[in-house]
Amino acid sequence: MKDETQRLLAKSRESLQAAELLAQRHFFDSAASRAYYAMFYVAEALLFELGERFSKHSAVHAAFGQHFAKPGKHDPKFHRYLLEAFDQRLVGDYEVTSSVSEHAARDLLDHTREFLAAAETYLAKP
Repeated sequence: MKDETQRLLAKSRESLQAAELLAQRHFFDSAASRAYYAMFYVAEALLFELGERFSKHSAVHAAFGQHFAKPGKHDPKFHRYLLEAFDQRLVGDYEVTSSVSEHAARDLLDHTREFLAAAETYLAKP
């Protein structure tokens, strides 16, 4: 595994820990944002291993779908999780008339843990 891939996974784990702490304190908007970034770093790490690098979130989303979900290298649900997390992040970061519910934040945390574990298993294979 490449050094940058390992650094991205470390950032993912750190963001997940931050999201969990924020959720414990009932900061669900901020927890959703950190959970999304944890998933985003996972997707970046997987793509980096293929030699792919992108500067836009939409490009990472599309490339993950193209290189991992569509060919079945990863369960397509992880692509859906990533896109749903992005939508929740937008609510948490930018909406003033609505917010991320506790239930949505807890689901995001579960999905993030699952995505990170699947990526680490995938990347550990020779």
